[in-house]
Amino acid sequence: MSETNTPFYITTAISYPNGRPHIGHAYEAIATDVMARFQRARGRDVRLTTGTDEHGLKMFQTARDQGRPTIELADEMSGYFREMYAKLNISFDHFMRTSDPAHHAASQALWRAMEANGDLYLDRYEGWYSVRDEAFYDESELIAGEGEAKLSPQGTAVEWTVEESWFFRLSAYQDKLLALYETNPDFIRPESRRNEVLRFVEGGLKDLSVSRTSFDWGVPVPGSPGHVMYVWVDALTTYMSALGYPDTDGEWGKYWPADIHMIGKDIVRFHTVYWPAFLMSANLPLPKQVFGHGFLLNRGEKMSKSLGNVVDPMTLADTFGVDPLRYYLLREVSFGQDGTYSAEAIVRAANADLANSFGNLAQRSLSMIFKNLGGELSVIPGNAEADADLLATVKIACASELPREFEKLNFSVGIDAWLRAVFACNQYVDEMAPWALRKTDPERMAAVLMTLFIAVRDLAIAIRPVVPAAADNLLDQMGIAVDARDFAALDDTDWLARVAGSGFTVGQPVPIFPRLELPEGEGE
Repeated sequence: MSETNTPFYITTAISYPNGRPHIGHAYEAIATDVMARFQRARGRDVRLTTGTDEHGLKMFQTARDQGRPTIELADEMSGYFREMYAKLNISFDHFMRTSDPAHHAASQALWRAMEANGDLYLDRYEGWYSVRDEAFYDESELIAGEGEAKLSPQGTAVEWTVEESWFFRLSAYQDKLLALYETNPDFIRPESRRNEVLRFVEGGLKDLSVSRTSFDWGVPVPGSPGHVMYVWVDALTTYMSALGYPDTDGEWGKYWPADIHMIGKDIVRFHTVYWPAFLMSANLPLPKQVFGHGFLLNRGEKMSKSLGNVVDPMTLADTFGVDPLRYYLLREVSFGQDGTYSAEAIVRAANADLANSFGNLAQRSLSMIFKNLGGELSVIPGNAEADADLLATVKIACASELPREFEKLNFSVGIDAWLRAVFACNQYVDEMAPWALRKTDPERMAAVLMTLFIAVRDLAIAIRPVVPAAADNLLDQMGIAVDARDFAALDDTDWLARVAGSGFTVGQPVPIFPRLELPEGEGE
């Protein structure tokens, strides 16, 4: 079976909904969606899972402070994430909530499998715990805060916790994890994250507390009244419960293991140390790759409520448009590294690349076909070497360079290749001057316009995973069938003859990327 026919499973991190979604959630969702759409366009059977991680002390305390049931808070906050995914055109297949009874059953099945392997035991936990991170920390990992206060490595408050707890024998998996990282170097990407995890594991692993008794908002530990699972045990299980685990005959059997877990760099340890150890213990297949992307910074500063620079992604989408926002975040940020954004930068990129370059190319090309050819399409051989050169340049960018880089999650590099082809098309228009050919050589003008029609179609198909709504709008205007918009269509040499033969004619085109204006009050 070729790779293009094999299933592909990708997940976002499962978001903790104790607050409304922020731009970091949007960034991760967009990148994951682009990869899912790209793989679908490559012909793969794709599943994309996202959802909300609703258990844990933080949610319990927030609901208690608001004087309402925790499930009521979870319902409300989870709804905000669904709204964001709908707004940003995220093509998820599963939205899994950890409060779902099916997820409880999956988490308990994983627990029983780890218990059957002898990796769980009851003891007493005494140590530092961060409510905000939902994480346990060793004394050696803490940093100094104000006065005598201690903070987690993330700079969050920690508190000394003493309670009865189930423990997972994480220490027994140190060598197995190191062997995993060595035999599968791409298990953790990018390389900087891999090096951090290697250093952590090489420093020695201690057994992990995996249950709590101080609150009851969580998945009950099977056979142990009063205990609920540590939030990360059931949060990670979401990737399998979304596929119907422990039912191995359904989607889980088809799509697991995950091809990529797309997560923020701050939760890499949970996904690359705890998660594979849990799965090894349960004798289950491991995910193929965990990719820890960077943070988005607002004008170079980390976002925080105290600085007043937290931006609602819904507001950004409403202000600049969904597709321009999606394009900007993947074009301007090298995926895996920290990136920065501002209103000015979004407007600049959207206008320069989308409106002035690609949008203008499409608008000019279709307008000239509409005005000069009556909208009629035909297969006119381009006799000039310039025609063949242009189409070869576009084909290399769209069918080779962009797909190669997207496969490696090098989104900005792939988009750069696409953009160079757009620039080549605009240069071709200027050099061929079809408006002048109309009077001197109408047949040559028609050949030039059909060359542009082919190039624009290829460019639209290639960039479609990034700007799906705009690309589909353009392809609709070009008469391209919905089932002829994948990467296989780029190798179809008869498509233009079919569209022309169908009687389709190009109408007065509608711009797909209107120019953006900087909102009032924004500026350097």
